[in-house]
Amino acid sequence: MGELFKNLAWDDFRLIKAIADVRSLPAAAALLGINHSTVFRRLGQIEEALGAKLFERHRSGYTLTTPGEEMVALAQRMDDDITAFTRKMAGREITPAGEVRVTTNDSLLIHLLTPLFVKFRKTYPDLRLDVVLANQELNLSKRDADVAIRATDSPPENLVGRRAATIAWALYGRADDFPDPQTLDPESLYDRDWVSLGDNLAMLKAVRFVREHVPPERIGYKVNTVLGLAEAVEQGLGIGHLPCFIGDARPGLVRIGPLNPDFSAGLWLLTHSDLRQSPRVRVLLDFLAAEIAPQRHLIEGL
Repeated sequence: MGELFKNLAWDDFRLIKAIADVRSLPAAAALLGINHSTVFRRLGQIEEALGAKLFERHRSGYTLTTPGEEMVALAQRMDDDITAFTRKMAGREITPAGEVRVTTNDSLLIHLLTPLFVKFRKTYPDLRLDVVLANQELNLSKRDADVAIRATDSPPENLVGRRAATIAWALYGRADDFPDPQTLDPESLYDRDWVSLGDNLAMLKAVRFVREHVPPERIGYKVNTVLGLAEAVEQGLGIGHLPCFIGDARPGLVRIGPLNPDFSAGLWLLTHSDLRQSPRVRVLLDFLAAEIAPQRHLIEGL
């Protein structure tokens, strides 16, 4: 079977892999940007050339046969090789120009990064930024992004970069509700209404703390974004834990508890190892590190 594959074009492998991924011809056609009849015709031609069926047709969709599995495995290896090649070529750029795709989350973008990106664009007008907001890790190996700016204590092992600061967290309430926070009895806070991040962010220590220490009936509001959590506290829905660079920046909020080092996370500037010497990536990482350094006292809640 391996010898027969030599007579096929890369587009043939892409087509078979697309069908395998989505299990239907119309969906594969949409994925590839071609029409359904073309996919049907090309699949028949490929199977005829190989002298083997690549899919079993079931009511639940197209299922790979053994030859089909072998072809898809080869297609994946080819795709990985092409992606690795493009990453290495991108890492050999000579001058910092073109586009840098950055992934981060909404709270970092709004409260920290946007002013830095504005300054970066003014300093390097030949570089364009494409910012992708996502809480999940995008695959930098697949060039989903060139740079990841993340709050984490466990950056992925396949990425390289630097820890620019430590993001501190504390407990916040509405300033009008706590005119003299220094005199608060910490235990009395558990009798108040609380707000918390949603279960999709349960891996955060602050979320686990609320779940383990606050009576469920006192947690009257959950939201799956830190920005939404800050809004909820400021609107009086309850007290809650926030990163200090967000809580301290809002005049309507006040700290009602000390910094909790257990909740802190590193602020990481990351890229793929093949891109670390790319001028456009390197200049952005260096710029952000230099601009974040004077703001570390705010980020670290000092």
